[in-house]
Amino acid sequence: MSTNSQASTGSRRGLRRPRPPASALAERWTTIDGVDVFYRESRNPPDAPVMMHVHGFGLSGRYLLPTAERLADEFHTLVPDLPGFGRSGKAADALDVPDLAHAAARFLDDRQVERATLVGNSMGCPVICEFAYHHPDRIDRAVLVSPAGGGFNQPLRRAMGQISRDGPREPPRLMGVVTPDYLRFGVPSTVRMFRALMQYPALERLLELQIPTLVVLGDRDPLMPGPTRVQEVASQTDTHVLVVKIEGAAHAINFSHPGELAHVIRLFMADRPIVDDPDSPGHARVYEIHRGVHHPPAKEP
Repeated sequence: MSTNSQASTGSRRGLRRPRPPASALAERWTTIDGVDVFYRESRNPPDAPVMMHVHGFGLSGRYLLPTAERLADEFHTLVPDLPGFGRSGKAADALDVPDLAHAAARFLDDRQVERATLVGNSMGCPVICEFAYHHPDRIDRAVLVSPAGGGFNQPLRRAMGQISRDGPREPPRLMGVVTPDYLRFGVPSTVRMFRALMQYPALERLLELQIPTLVVLGDRDPLMPGPTRVQEVASQTDTHVLVVKIEGAAHAINFSHPGELAHVIRLFMADRPIVDDPDSPGHARVYEIHRGVHHPPAKEP
């Protein structure tokens, strides 16, 4: 842990009551640009590439933990609450997507990490695309799970309708995880952040990615367009995009289908063919629907 992080943690001992660990990952604090940032990390980070998980709109990293924990023994895993979200403090000015991408880069600086693979869900996907745009030398691969923030989610009332339809399709226990995050984030922050997403060139940034990129979609996700539009978008790039669908999944795949998602991520990281997860029989079916011509070819086991 950096000196900055140690001092930051020590200064909080008299200010916050200790909480029982909510994760198999270690829970830690640091300070980024004067803002207290809460994060989770592999308790015994392996000597392996770094993988950072980036949360969605109004949320903390807590709902990402089911997938992150499954990968923590294979990758040096980091799950921060970005400034303004979850248990982290708020910046003096409201942050937009580029600000969050830069904050993620400064968090990696603080952790003394030069390069990482970034795994995002929903709004975390535009943050990753912006990170790759501004810091292309800092990102090895991108995993975009249920990417949101494009024209299909606009205007706000349409997005809220999509979210309301998604709720019953998610595991009931998810509400107990995300509701405190939404309440803490608040209505004013929700409106400001949504406006920032509306102004963000999500599709343009996605098509500009020049690194191996895995896009994971759920066939029950009301926040995503239908398969025809997905194929149309995927065909606009011949770069490095691999698109995988998980049948039975909705939007919060990192929480609802962590076994299947972690399995797909492992295959992607090893450039293995995408096959169904033998350890999750009958839960969902995983299959590849698009592979860009410049995506690394699948290596047979």
